[in-house]
Amino acid sequence: MKAKPVTNKLTQLRERLDSGEFSSMSPFGMALERGLRDARIQPDGYATWEEEDYCIPPLAQERMAVLDKYFSNLTVDDIGEPGRGWKQIANLPSLWK
Repeated sequence: MKAKPVTNKLTQLRERLDSGEFSSMSPFGMALERGLRDARIQPDGYATWEEEDYCIPPLAQERMAVLDKYFSNLTVDDIGEPGRGWKQIANLPSLWK
């Protein structure tokens, strides 16, 4: 997935991640937390990460609970097999550095 971070809210997002708050959100919390912790930043300023999702529309619950507060212009691409997305973005810097 790819999304434009709301830069003045990234500190708050990081604090929520560090508190472990997202991991208890069912059924998506653990996957969302992992994805956001390992998110990368592209040269165009967009964040990108792999997210496991089975909702229609994609990421509906995640968007309502978390993502729409911290990101805009969310797009989702089907990458096929799990892990393929992470391989594609492995060389990008972390969103958090």
